[in-house]
Order: sequence, then structure tokens, then C-alpha cells
Amino acid sequence: MQINLSHSIGSKLPKKLACHAQPWLEQADAILDGTDDDAVSKRMALLVFAIRVFSAAIAFLSQVLLARWMGDFEYGIFVGVWVVIVILGTVTCIGLPTAVLRFIGKYRESGDDELLRGTIVGSVSFAFLSSTVIAVLGGVFIYNFQDSMTDYYVVPIVLAVICLPMLALQEVQDGVCRAFDWPGTALVPTFVIRPIMILIFMLIALAIGFEASAVTAMGVTIIATYLASTGQFMALLSKLKSAVPKGPMTFRMKEWALVALPIFLIEGFYVLLTSVDILFVSALMRPEDVAVYFAAVKTLALVHFVYFAVRAATAHRFSAYLESGDRRRYEAYIAQTIRWIFWPSLFLAIMMMILGKYFLMLFGESFVSGAGLIWILGLGIVLRSTVGPAETVLTMSGEQNSCAMVYVGTLLVNIVLNWSLIPMYGLYGAAIATTCALAFESMLLYAVAKRKLGLHIFIIPQRKSSVGDGEEVTVK
Repeated sequence: MQINLSHSIGSKLPKKLACHAQPWLEQADAILDGTDDDAVSKRMALLVFAIRVFSAAIAFLSQVLLARWMGDFEYGIFVGVWVVIVILGTVTCIGLPTAVLRFIGKYRESGDDELLRGTIVGSVSFAFLSSTVIAVLGGVFIYNFQDSMTDYYVVPIVLAVICLPMLALQEVQDGVCRAFDWPGTALVPTFVIRPIMILIFMLIALAIGFEASAVTAMGVTIIATYLASTGQFMALLSKLKSAVPKGPMTFRMKEWALVALPIFLIEGFYVLLTSVDILFVSALMRPEDVAVYFAAVKTLALVHFVYFAVRAATAHRFSAYLESGDRRRYEAYIAQTIRWIFWPSLFLAIMMMILGKYFLMLFGESFVSGAGLIWILGLGIVLRSTVGPAETVLTMSGEQNSCAMVYVGTLLVNIVLNWSLIPMYGLYGAAIATTCALAFESMLLYAVAKRKLGLHIFIIPQRKSSVGDGEEVTVK
């Protein structure tokens, strides 16, 4: 069913206003009803962003309620442990969630169904098995070295390790869904259903007499994570039956591993880069401080979701356009994605800087002290958005090794800055370190993309001048 906004809305507006609105309404119609890749990508990005905005509201509400129920000490323990286990859930996938975007896009473009089936089955199976092995090894390690750990962290960590296989499974299933342009199946189970179930199960636990503690919160998180992951698996299986014909499977494990391992380094370092401040705050400061810092980070989550939405909608198309050999289309699409990321990120960051204090009030009176952190962290997000999905472009273009080195360097800078600044400036030191690291990362990504791919990946386009008979020359 076609949606004709230019007619249905334009006909009801005053004539003068309708004339001004007509180009915008026609553009909206093109996005909603278009079948070309550009329209599909925009539609998917909008859908992903809508899901993430809705999930952000749910996640924010759930974090506010958990902080209110548990108090800042127990809440700080819970979020500190949860951040660690989410990091492990990402890195134990060994780069497969992003690698499948590249390979599924490639095999769908070439029509190689045997390799397509092998990629899907192999990635899901390997991620689940590898994360299970790591979870078992982690449990053994905690059992043997629990005496050297802070007492109140031991049980929550043990419970969190149980979530690891399902977190890894969700990561890979997310990649497969995005490669097939199924954003709802990719995101809803993880970002909508899981947090809602955590809240419901936490309410039930408190109602039947369980203590409002990090241990209880982690226990209900296990149940919610397993149910959401299993439901996502069943939904994905149903969709794949109609999208991928049955037949034999071909596995190219060596080829996939050579691509996935550098991506593993990229994503591992990226996740650490985005979480190293929380890890250092958890290690060097009290749980109450962790709670305040995490609340500030969650308040800025909506800004992060712009990047996530565009990346989720476009990553696999970089590989497809490069595979097709259409360089002009490839470069134009990259420029588009940068604009899609930067301008909404700038607007939302400014909005959250102004209103952040009032959002923090919802967590509790003690959380308002983190209002200044939002300004510093928001600046870092805006600086990072100037190069758009530069790391995804590098990865999808075969420069995953160079991208990995960017994140190695950035992570080292971030670690040194956090280690140096937190003892002197506390939570503000962590925020300054993170913002400086993001600025450093952006400069490196731009330089590498320029050198390796000849691409100008930046929000400000290169200046061009006309020479001769209409010939354009780029001024570098």
C-alpha cells in the first residue's frame, strides 16, 4: 500500500504553506514508497532509529527504576558488572557479527547460495560454541580466584557469566538480520523485549520478597536474556526459510577467519574504547561513582543511536557497492551516510546538554552531580560523528587491518588518559579522557581512509574549483 503524504497532507494545508511543504512531503514519499537502494536504506535507517529511540526510552526508564529500587551502591555494582559482560559478549563473537554483513552482502550479490547458507549456519554455531567455552573458563577462573576479588562483585559476576552465550548469539543474529534488511528482528528482542522483561521480572522478584540488590537484578537479567535470544532465534529461522532456498552448504573457514579476526580486533578495541572509562571508574572509584557516571552515559544514549541506526542500515551496502564496481555510487553513498549521522547527532547532543540535568534528576538526587559530564561526553560524540561510519567503510572495503591499528592506538591513548586523569579529576577526568580519545580516533580514521582508499570521509566536503570547460578539480 502506497503512502502519498504530498496528497493526503498537502491538500489539507493552507496554499502558501503547502507550496513550501510540498518538496519535503515528496521526499518523504520517495523514502516511504521507493524501491531503490537509497530509499530502502533511508527507510531502514529511520526504522532502526525509531526502534532505538523507543528502546532508549524503555532502557532509560528501566535504569531509572533500577537505580531507584536498588540505591546507588547496588546499582553501581550491577551496571559495572553488566558493562564487563556486554564487552565479553561482543568480543567472544570473534568479529562474526560484522563479517557476516560483508559476506552475506557479497554472496547475495553474486547469487552463491551454498556459501550464503554456510556463512549463516557457521557464524551462528561458532559464536554460540566459542562463547560457551569462554563462559565455562570464566566460571572456573572466578571460582579459583574469588578470594582476590572484592566480595560484593563475586556473585554478580558469576551470574553475569551465565548470560554470555546468549549475548554472543544475539550479536551474530543481529548481524544476519541486518544483512537481510530485517531491522525489527535484529533489534526488538535485544533492545525492547529484553529490558521490558528485566523490569517485569524484577518487579515480580521484589513482590515475592527478594532483596533489591545487584544479585537479584543479575538473576532476572539471565532469565530475560535467555528468553529474548531464543525468541529472536526462532523468528530469524522462520524468515530465513523463505529468504534462502534449501540446499548444500559450503564453508570457507580460512577465508572467513582471515577477515573476521581483524574485525574481532577492531570491535574488541572499539567496545573497550567506548567502555574503558566505565571500567576505570569501576576499578578506581566507589560503586556510587560508577552509578552517577553510568547514568550520564545512558542519558546520552539517544545521541549514540543515530550512529547505530545509520550503520545498521548501511554497512552491508558498502560491500555490495564496492563489489559492483560502481565507484561513483560508492563514494556518494558514503557522503550521504556521514550527513545522516552528523546533523542529527549534533542536534540531539545540544538538546541533551541543555536538558541532561533534568534527566539525571529522575535517577535520584545524588545523580544530578553528573550534569557536567554530559557536556564533556556530548562534545566527544559530536566530534566522532564528523567522520560518520568511517571504520565500517574501511572494514567493508578490505582495510580491516588498518582499522584495527587505529583502534589499538586510540585504546592505548584512552587507557593512558583515564589512568592519569581519574585520580586527579575523578569522574570529570574519565569524561575528558573519553572525549580526547574520540577526537584522536576521528583524526586517525580520516587519515587512514584518505591514504588507503583515497576517500574524503568528513562532514565538510572537499572544495572544488572549475578549470577550463567545466572540468572540476578537487582542491586538496
